[in-house]
Amino acid sequence: MTDLVERLVPDELWVLFRRVVPPTEVIRPQGGGRRRAGDREALAAIIFVATSGCTWRQLPPVFGPSWQTVYRRFARWSRARVWARLHRVILDELGACGELDWSRCAIDSVSVRAAKGPLTGPNPTDRGKSGSKIHLITDRNGLPLSVAISGANMHDSLGLQPLVRGIPPIRSPRGPRRRRPAKLHADKGYDYDHLRRSLRKRRIRHRIARKGIESSQRLGRHRWVVERTVSWLAGCRRLHRRYERKAEHFLAFVGIAAALICHRRLVRVNRQDQSV
Repeated sequence: MTDLVERLVPDELWVLFRRVVPPTEVIRPQGGGRRRAGDREALAAIIFVATSGCTWRQLPPVFGPSWQTVYRRFARWSRARVWARLHRVILDELGACGELDWSRCAIDSVSVRAAKGPLTGPNPTDRGKSGSKIHLITDRNGLPLSVAISGANMHDSLGLQPLVRGIPPIRSPRGPRRRRPAKLHADKGYDYDHLRRSLRKRRIRHRIARKGIESSQRLGRHRWVVERTVSWLAGCRRLHRRYERKAEHFLAFVGIAAALICHRRLVRVNRQDQSV
């Protein structure tokens, strides 16, 4: 195994990934044929494509499997929602360590240009060019709890309720699993009474800036963490522009980026525990 594979998929991430990856399909029960490419090498190649932004055809041969094999593995895992499950498993580990701060969560979205495919639309802030939008909710530390995608012409307010419902039940250091933030911060794009009523119904306190009354700068004291997470997502260069025709593939790259962000925090926590 090359050093590049071990660096992109360290042992800690590989152990978590094996918990969510579906079992291997036996294509030739009678045996024979070429040896199946390893899942760890394929995962490392997928992460390389996500972080470097290269096309599948530009995938270097150092990983072992061909780019066609890696793409087929990526498509099959995306259909099985492996990336969302991996993100949830990492969140569970962070929650069990007490690293998730539910006291103040924040919601925001970011638009990217898109060539074609479903869940795209004219971007009102980019001269009507076709694009997609990434919606996310983060905890107080900026760790993404829930992500979603839509067309760029979808209003931010329409993504609040699906995102809140999409927060999975996450382990806690003590007590039952948790999926409800204590308080949610949002900008003026979410200034609607029905959204406030929906949050109150879920027993979530809200702090949504009011149009024409409040300045967005005061709210930035707590909302800057979600904007920082948006910049972390930009570290996944495959998200700079949407090239995927299938919406599930674009959502898969968003899920990979969210999982990697949370895994970096988990690695830091584990190292601190080992040094104590």
